[in-house]
Amino acid sequence: MPVLYYIHDPMCSWCWGYRPVWLELKAALPIEVRVENVLGGLAPDNDQPMPGELRHTIQGHWRNIHARLGTKFNFDFWTLCVPRRDTYKACRAVVVAARQNLEEEMIHAIQQGYYLRAMNPSDPDTLVRLAGEIGMDMPDFSSALVSEKTETEFMRQLQLRRALGVRSFPSLVVKLQHETFHISLDYRSHHVSVHEIRSLLQNSERV
Repeated sequence: MPVLYYIHDPMCSWCWGYRPVWLELKAALPIEVRVENVLGGLAPDNDQPMPGELRHTIQGHWRNIHARLGTKFNFDFWTLCVPRRDTYKACRAVVVAARQNLEEEMIHAIQQGYYLRAMNPSDPDTLVRLAGEIGMDMPDFSSALVSEKTETEFMRQLQLRRALGVRSFPSLVVKLQHETFHISLDYRSHHVSVHEIRSLLQNSERV
């Protein structure tokens, strides 16, 4: 079965901007294509406040995405929270939620919390609260967030991301038989990506 890997990070602002098109793309995929999310791990664990220059840079990314795509951002985050360059905890939260078939719900909850509700997903307490909001048992989630099982799965996904040759998020890669193909990504439309994927499938059928 052909696999479409979606390589992302729940705290990646361009992934947030791409979300509407990603949903359209998934809905338009040929039925035989299986989608698999792969966590990219944008920034390792870090308990230090984000330096001022980096804060300025990331806020600039938010403004750029809003200007280009119309994506909404709540800039209150930068005054209400203590930002840290740390997305690994949010990635682990997605791993835990996936075991209860709540992967997509957790990704969206983190994105909305971060970008619209001025919440800090780098804080475990925030992730536990979001887990409760999507129906997970909060004490169980809190324990699972730091478990060896969660870390092992997260590291597997990071290794897969590296094996796929991906360094930026979001990215799309199709695995067809024993080959992988990087797919063009358009932040305004899903049509370019769908066309490439369909062409790959058609060519493979001719071989």
